[in-house]
Amino acid sequence: MHRRFFAILGLLVGLLVGPFALTPAAGAAPKSAAKAAAKHRVVFQVNEDDSRKWNTILANINNVQEELGRVEITVVAIGPGLGMLKADALTANGVQDAMAAGVRFVACGNTMKSLHLTKDDMIDGIAYARAGYVEIMRLQKLGHAYLRP
Repeated sequence: MHRRFFAILGLLVGLLVGPFALTPAAGAAPKSAAKAAAKHRVVFQVNEDDSRKWNTILANINNVQEELGRVEITVVAIGPGLGMLKADALTANGVQDAMAAGVRFVACGNTMKSLHLTKDDMIDGIAYARAGYVEIMRLQKLGHAYLRP
């Protein structure tokens, strides 16, 4: 009889306390809200001289932003991909639109030096790194996902 009494008592306590045990503490964010608030970071590598590829990357950036909202996005242009960031590039307007949406574009300084390019040849407002691959490595270490479309 005692066993039955304690079993019923345990069931009643479970029914009364159970819903409160699953409710987050005051001020604590639910797991889904915390997950949604997690900052997404991505770095795109561009190293091809292909305006179709550059337009694809700009479309990929747009898709990421539509899916995830505000995302920290950096595009690092290296070697032949540096053409994407030149002021006279076919994608210059798309790059400027992406910059207005918060995307950071970085030109490889080593490539600029080897191609004899100056900042005057490039789209206004882009950033510069001494070595593009080192910049990608640094961003990955900071938690950026790496994409090379």
